[in-house]
Amino acid sequence: MQYREFPSISGGKVSLLGFGCMRFPTTDPETSAIDESLSTAMIDYAYKHGVTYFDTAYPYHKGMSETFVGKTLKKYPRDSFRLATKMPLWLLKEKGDAERILAEQMERLQVSFFDFYLLHDMNRENYETAVKFGVIDLLAEYKRKGLIRNLGFSFHDKVDVLEKHLQVREWDFVQLQINYLDWEMQDAKRAYELVKEKNIPVIIMEPVRGGALANLPKRAAELLNKLDPSKSNASWAIRYAASKENALTILSGMSSMAQVEDNIETMKEFRPLNEKELNAINQAKSFLLASGAIPCTGCRYCMDCPSGVDIPRVFAIYNQYVMTNNKWSFLNSYQRVLEDSKKADKCVACGKCARRCPQAIDIPGWMKKISEAVMEMQKPDK
Repeated sequence: MQYREFPSISGGKVSLLGFGCMRFPTTDPETSAIDESLSTAMIDYAYKHGVTYFDTAYPYHKGMSETFVGKTLKKYPRDSFRLATKMPLWLLKEKGDAERILAEQMERLQVSFFDFYLLHDMNRENYETAVKFGVIDLLAEYKRKGLIRNLGFSFHDKVDVLEKHLQVREWDFVQLQINYLDWEMQDAKRAYELVKEKNIPVIIMEPVRGGALANLPKRAAELLNKLDPSKSNASWAIRYAASKENALTILSGMSSMAQVEDNIETMKEFRPLNEKELNAINQAKSFLLASGAIPCTGCRYCMDCPSGVDIPRVFAIYNQYVMTNNKWSFLNSYQRVLEDSKKADKCVACGKCARRCPQAIDIPGWMKKISEAVMEMQKPDK
């Protein structure tokens, strides 16, 4: 395993691969109940192969991720791993909520300090909440007391908002969504450069964009496969992110043992992408953009929908159709996998989901488009 360290980071070196604890395998997708046996085996395998960074958050798996991670890591020496969690700013309704949540997180995770603590999704609105309730000052006080070793924030908003956040205080790190699809499309390049200019290390999230860069259109996959048939689509995306010199660790939300093994193999003897490989990735990206896939990462921040629509699952089924152009398979999945109450046509365009979406997807617009596509496909052939 490769490791990196930066002067601003307390606690020493960090594994270049970080374990994102948002997408554990589940026993029931509806409740997000974690398959604890398989997920424990995945964490144990990662730890034994050198992964030292584990990233969770208060709302992951509907509040179950922190408890599970705390229980699973408890058997290892506390100084042998780095633990990160986050303050859910959108859940704060009154002064005192932040302190209550911090205490609850320490209890869930069974720790006396956090190695890395983040203000979660600090967009413009959430930042205003943090200021209103004095959250940044509270976390700075926790840091002075040694309860937080490194303080930062995760970010999904526009770059001008990021620029203002960077002026608030001297942050120890910033967590950004960086992958080869978003480098230009969502101005991730400028965000990364702004943070780098401040000499602040970046923790990279969504390097595989919620799995989209692991399941490429045929032409894009064939292009990368020609470079090295032994490497997965996901490995190219992980290497792309890890090739950024200011990256401290690359978070991968792994949901199977195969993904854990593949990511560890990728990072075991990591080497940055060369010019030929970068050119191939850029060409693969052009094929992906031309496919018309919805840029959803499956983060589920849009949920729960007031009308009951299962937004991430609708998008996943539609994107699979975009990749394969198989209408029969799409309709079969859409009709059989989704309950009628969770389909796109139940969307009432309230806009609540779109306001929460880190990717700024026009979710109501897409729901209308998908609903119309389903109706068109169901028409009998003339």
